[in-house]
Amino acid sequence: MGMIRSHLWFVERGHEAAQFYVDVVPRSRITSVTTAPPGVPDVPEGTPFVVELELDGHAVTFLTAGPALRLDDAFSFLLSVDGQDEVDHYWEVLAAGGGRHGRCGWLTDRFGVSWQVVPRALDDLMRRPDAAGVARAMATMLTMTRLEIAPLEAAYAGR
Repeated sequence: MGMIRSHLWFVERGHEAAQFYVDVVPRSRITSVTTAPPGVPDVPEGTPFVVELELDGHAVTFLTAGPALRLDDAFSFLLSVDGQDEVDHYWEVLAAGGGRHGRCGWLTDRFGVSWQVVPRALDDLMRRPDAAGVARAMATMLTMTRLEIAPLEAAYAGR
């Protein structure tokens, strides 16, 4: 592991979120859970307080510490996936149970964490040499919620 890790502050349910993410994201695991000692404001003694995990090898710390700070869309996890089937799968799984779909491949899950579910094909398409085609694909992407590869490819091609 490197020196940098993501750190997210949850009002509540950080441990539950961590368990959900390691079930959903391949090659992920919880590495430690520290319970709250006495005297932590807004956190009952003995409840999961700090959860260390790896999401696809990326080190992350979840702190469940009450309402002093809140998650927002300024931070997101970008989930780079293969093909439309994976886009569709993660789009639905991550938004299930109270999440909400956003625009351009963004969603917020039931824990308040923002995700971008992006097909690798989009990265490839955006690097192609036809600037007009890239602009058409970008304009199409800006109209989408869940990203769809076929319409993006068609827009690039001018169809």
